[in-house]
Amino acid sequence: LLRIILEIENKGNSFKVPCPMERSQILPYHFREANPSEKLLVGSEGMAQQGQGSMDPDVLDDIIKRLLDYGNPKAGTKQAMLNESEIRQLCSASREILLQQPCLLELAAPVKICGDIHGQYSDLLRLFEYGSFPPAANYLFLGDYVDRGKQSLETICLMFAYKIKYPENFFLLRGNHECASINRIYGFYDECKRRFNVKLWKVFTDTFNCLPVAAVIDEKILCMHGGLSPDLTNVEQIKNIERPTDVPDSGLLCDLLWSDPSKDVSGWGMNDRGVSYTFGADKVAEFLIKNDMDLVCRAHQVVEDGYEFFADRQLVTLFSAPNYCGEFDNAGALMSVDESLMCSFQILKPAIRRPRFF
Repeated sequence: LLRIILEIENKGNSFKVPCPMERSQILPYHFREANPSEKLLVGSEGMAQQGQGSMDPDVLDDIIKRLLDYGNPKAGTKQAMLNESEIRQLCSASREILLQQPCLLELAAPVKICGDIHGQYSDLLRLFEYGSFPPAANYLFLGDYVDRGKQSLETICLMFAYKIKYPENFFLLRGNHECASINRIYGFYDECKRRFNVKLWKVFTDTFNCLPVAAVIDEKILCMHGGLSPDLTNVEQIKNIERPTDVPDSGLLCDLLWSDPSKDVSGWGMNDRGVSYTFGADKVAEFLIKNDMDLVCRAHQVVEDGYEFFADRQLVTLFSAPNYCGEFDNAGALMSVDESLMCSFQILKPAIRRPRFF
């Protein structure tokens, strides 16, 4: 029984609405004791396994402190002011760790899952305030850290810093915007060029090319940024994707980062994005049955409430950037998966936009 509950956090208040989801038996929680390069351990109750990669731990801690102080008005810090050398160290050390871990992550609950962030750094900090800052909770992010928002550099630097600090408790998947051809256009390139230089953008590109592309939680929940692929019949295929790699224009890797569910199609359909496919509820059910899984968890689309179900609750879309781009009134959400595979949603309410008078 994979169960869903809703928890809305608004000014410190919360309430829960139980929504039973009848599928397989609850998978008992267990640690994965195996070769670390093959199976990953997510520590119980946020107990972190620390490791700084090739970075000096004192330097790393200072970077994290400055990034967090930057987002805290009470700290009186106006600028994070990481220098180029520090950012290059973050990229290098995180790249090293990413390549040591598989392209298909195999994680054990409990874990909190977040969708698109898109450079909305203050909202990322709000997510951590609601869900607990690492290492008090384990995290899986589904990609799209950069572009469109004003603070992509702060966002991705904090992500990389936490990945280096807590490599077995903090996980980052690749989104379609962690690709040079996309973030060259939608803001990240310009931010790097304006604040530093183009060479630093290329360093980030080299690291993005090493990000894993999917995760499986307790063998029952498949997570990726985009969605399913006509080339994907067995999750084991994802392990064969070699890194570092750019994102191709078609094929399995492209679809995992670009495809979308659609209520208007049965099977596979054309995607209005001009890339990849759309897929119907029938393809979700078919894939889950064939792979003995219960849920597909993905991001990639703005949804009004921060989360949205599809295919009789066999797929959920998460979006974690409230008031996206300042143009939408959407909420943001994170999904918590506990040891019994109960899923709950914590909602970041959108700010109330005041009408403009001319």
